[in-house]
Amino acid sequence: MKSQQKTQKFVRYQHPNNNIYYGILDGNEIIQLSSNFNEIVNDELKYDGIILKYNEVKILEPVIPSKIVNFGWTYAAHVKETGGIENLKEPFLFLKPQSSIIPDQAEIILPPRELTNQVELEGEVALIIGKRGKNIKEEDALDYVFGCTIFNDVTARDLTRKDPQFTRGKGFDTFGPLGPCIAKDIDPTNLRIVATLNGKVVQDANTNQMTFSIPFLISWISKVMTLEPGDVLAMGSPAGSCPMKSGDTVVVEVEHIGKLCNYVK
Repeated sequence: MKSQQKTQKFVRYQHPNNNIYYGILDGNEIIQLSSNFNEIVNDELKYDGIILKYNEVKILEPVIPSKIVNFGWTYAAHVKETGGIENLKEPFLFLKPQSSIIPDQAEIILPPRELTNQVELEGEVALIIGKRGKNIKEEDALDYVFGCTIFNDVTARDLTRKDPQFTRGKGFDTFGPLGPCIAKDIDPTNLRIVATLNGKVVQDANTNQMTFSIPFLISWISKVMTLEPGDVLAMGSPAGSCPMKSGDTVVVEVEHIGKLCNYVK
């Protein structure tokens, strides 16, 4: 998937000196910043004069959010394949714990088989909130988005089918791959998502196929809970969710952002 749109991309990483920084991704190089996340979202970019090669650092989760808000069944075809509720009048909502997040290149650890034997991938676009918001108007909603990243809503499908709510089936450690970067100034309402399992395409869709608009979802959730800078809003999975097994490689690619790659163990 080739991107022609230019955008500023931010990565969070561990330097060889073990300190953690944000930087601007420029091809295969990272322009290091001394700015923290709140300074970055306020356009206070402090360059410290250091440039590193991408492969010299350990890429980390792009944010540590106060909450990970997930919207489910936002693509009609995914509703059908999972036996979800069709023609929802309001969004379907669940949360993931912070402990589920892992970065690019990290391992998705399958739980013991006595707990679940059907763990599936769900490639998604995720929004990173840039400023505090409550009761946000739909027409202003995208102003609260700092940028977009990639999310894999790993799901124990056998558990979500039988539990009255999704916390257990969605909440295992490592069930929230996120990253590798935050892409600023792109339109989240028209992004192609392609997920591959061991090189085979299993998902191929666009956010313009969602049954609820992204500005509506931001506005709707802000009436329930205050959105804080760094919060993650995962926009739901298109069709093609499928089981993973130990030894698999999962790649979720979103145009204008990049690729999120994780290994199943």
